[in-house]
Amino acid sequence: MQLDWTALGQVAAVSIGVTVAVVVVFALGVLGLARVETAREENGTGSTVGLTQAGLCFVACAAVVAYGIYLIVPQFH
Repeated sequence: MQLDWTALGQVAAVSIGVTVAVVVVFALGVLGLARVETAREENGTGSTVGLTQAGLCFVACAAVVAYGIYLIVPQFH
């Protein structure tokens, strides 16, 4: 019976870790958008670095969500 609880604990730890990682990456994307808005307010042009940061972070989040859906829905594999 000990093995069952160990597996459950491992799944919970991985789930919490991935959730925290996705939230952090999403927050970095929002920070990138904030940089773009700040640059527009200060000098009238957007920040290319901020826009790139936001785009990469949001694409990474979308990829993680798509992979999760792929793993959950049995019709995809």
